[in-house]
Parts: sequence; structure tokens; C-alpha cells
Amino acid sequence: MLEAFSISDIGRKRQLNQDYVYMSETSVGTLPNLFIVADGMGGHNAGDYASKITVETILSEVSLSNETNPEKLLRDAITRANELVVAVASRAADLAGMGTTVVAATYKDRVLKVANVGDSRLYVVHDNGIEQITKDHSLVEEMVRLGGIAKGDARNHPDKNIITRAVGGKDTVEADFFTVELQDKDTVLMCSDGLTNMLEDEEIYSILKCERSIREKAQELVDKANEKGGKDNISVILIAPFAADNQ
Repeated sequence: MLEAFSISDIGRKRQLNQDYVYMSETSVGTLPNLFIVADGMGGHNAGDYASKITVETILSEVSLSNETNPEKLLRDAITRANELVVAVASRAADLAGMGTTVVAATYKDRVLKVANVGDSRLYVVHDNGIEQITKDHSLVEEMVRLGGIAKGDARNHPDKNIITRAVGGKDTVEADFFTVELQDKDTVLMCSDGLTNMLEDEEIYSILKCERSIREKAQELVDKANEKGGKDNISVILIAPFAADNQ
């Protein structure tokens, strides 16, 4: 039986939490479950508004649709969310330029379907390591792919927060999709960059491989990110698809 837990923390430096997290372990429309992390950007109130209406629009579109293909369903829902964010931003000067990342996932029969826009991430934690499934839509990641900088230098690069794709960034948006077949004891981590900018992948793995509840692990991830400086909002969803099987 699938088990999941979510947490979102303002961090130690921000005055406002612009992240928005949603999870349902039970069916949403034709999907058996749904998990979403969005990290908003923009001026005061704009970022949190962008992430909120994006998640709420995706949830509404999924709930009302008869589409049974998860990829097409999530693609259509993200497209609709982008249209709405762009439209709202065009009508209010204080919301101009707002946008948000979004990473969404649904799980059935050992298969995880993932949609991603921006630099919030989804990882799968195996017995022997941690694997980043999503690919960041960021300027620094593009530089890494093109060989301009080394992967190890990306973390502290001055342009690391510049993203190249976002919901609301342009009139149209293209989400990336991933399909992952999960194995026994795998754990899924979804998070905003407030976690990954503070903790190395190896630090995340060391926390998640411990024998504790997913609630305790999620809280420790947030606590450690705050101990390292908590420079941004920190949002985490942990999913243990085989929780009951491993007891």
C-alpha cells in the first residue's frame, strides 16, 4: 500500500512561502493518485499566487477530465494552467512576470509517470543510491549539458536560479515527461530547489536510507536545509509505494 507525506517550510530567509504542495494518495479524476510541487516566482504575492493557481488549475482539470492517458492528461492540465497564469499576469501590474515551476507525478502498478517544468525535482531513492529523474530547465543546467561548466560547479554558480522554462513564462509551455518503473523499497522524493540548493544529493540519500518513518525523514530534510542556511522555501513530498509490503 502506498504511503506519502508532504511538508512545506518558509525557510530562514524569506518573508513569504511561494511554494505550493498538493498530494492525494487516492484517486483524482481518472488518476489513481496525484502529487504536485510548485515553486512560484515573481514580486511580493505574485510567486505564491502563480504556484497556487497552477496547482489548483491542474487539480481542477484532472478532476473534470475523462482522459485516461496520464501523460496527455497532465500535459493538457499544465497547458491550461499556463494559459491562466499568463492571462492573470497580463491583467494586473503587480503580478506581471509571475511564474512557477511544477513537478507532478502519479503512480500505478509499479510505474511512475512524471511531468516537469522548471527546476523543482523528482528523485528515486534506491537501496544503493539516489537518481535524479527530472532534468532542470535552468541556465546553469544548459551550460552543464553543453560542457560550458562542470556539474560540480553548477551548485554555486551565480546564475543558478535563472530558469529557462516555467508555467507562466511564455504564452505556451512544454513539459517534459518521464516514465519510471519502481522496484521494491524505492522511495520517491519530490522537492523545490530550496532543498537541493542547501543539500547535496549524497546528504539527501543518507537521510532517506535510514530506518525511520517518511514523516520523520521529510522533517529531517527540512531541518537540515534550514541548518545549512534555509535561503529559500523548502518543500518536500516523500512517496513510499511499497510501504506495507516492506513491513
